[in-house]
Amino acid sequence: MMKVGIVGGTGYTGSELLRLLVRHPHVAVAAVTSRAVAGTGVAEYHSALRGEIDLAFSTPETARLSDCDLVFFATPNGTAMNEAAALLEAGVRVIDLAADFRLKDLAVWQRWYGMEHAAPALVEEAVYGLPEINRAAIAGARLVANPGCYPTAVTLGLLPLLEAEAVDAARLIADVKSGVSGAGRKASTALLMAECGESFKAYSVGGHRHQPEICATLRRATGTEIGLTFVPHLLPMVRGIEASLYATLLARDLDLQALFEARYRAERFVDVLPAGAVVETRSVRGTNLCRLAVLEPQGAGVVVVQSVIDNLVKGAAGQAVQNMNIMCGWDEATGLALSAWAP
Repeated sequence: MMKVGIVGGTGYTGSELLRLLVRHPHVAVAAVTSRAVAGTGVAEYHSALRGEIDLAFSTPETARLSDCDLVFFATPNGTAMNEAAALLEAGVRVIDLAADFRLKDLAVWQRWYGMEHAAPALVEEAVYGLPEINRAAIAGARLVANPGCYPTAVTLGLLPLLEAEAVDAARLIADVKSGVSGAGRKASTALLMAECGESFKAYSVGGHRHQPEICATLRRATGTEIGLTFVPHLLPMVRGIEASLYATLLARDLDLQALFEARYRAERFVDVLPAGAVVETRSVRGTNLCRLAVLEPQGAGVVVVQSVIDNLVKGAAGQAVQNMNIMCGWDEATGLALSAWAP
């Protein structure tokens, strides 16, 4: 059994990692850290894990993370960049679920995240962990930057069109909605049920830090400069992302359905729905799936792609486990054969 550790196990992504890893056949969770609740039983804090794990939270200093084979960072931005180097030197592989290693351009990263990067030498080495475009590099990686939830949904939706040079890459629109768990497990007036319930709003319309991540990822994958208008919204639900993506078609005789089906035929966690199918976030809730639908309404020259994921699974913890499986040479779906929660 491979020993894994989780740095930051009290948040939503940490909780999801634990839910997936305690049932994974090839790993044993050896350490889960939290300064705030050190000494508290993991199953006491996460009651859904009662009977699944017999381990207490420890501080990062006492967790003996260097004894692990792989460590996940489910921490705020700015944490992994200060701690990853020591683990890598000890031979421990690292998957960071935050944004510390996602952007290669440090000036752009520092502008959007408001801090100086503490480990610039590791940024170049880090592999962006979107398996659908970087599988081979992930397999040999020591350090994986797990993608953001919005970038996962948007990138997978636009990728086939840009690879085929079928749309105007300079005029892309991503109209994206997320459940409140995407903001993390923290006290915030704006996230109180009385504030966000029975309401719907856009936020960060003037600029969101996932926009440069999406553009950089699509540019690296396709070699094309990207012009993207990205507007995120907050939905009064716990989980799920729905991305409605719009692009102007350059090729009018293209079979869009066939293009998407061919691109993702071999992908275990991307499901292209039949033409005319209804796209719903609940169809992926609790799963590592991205479900896509594509059409050209009224044949008017604008393609609409709808992309849905669970922001805590394919958008975070599930994708991290998928990356771990690839890094370890295991079947990619190990521990991730999950059906959607319904109702």
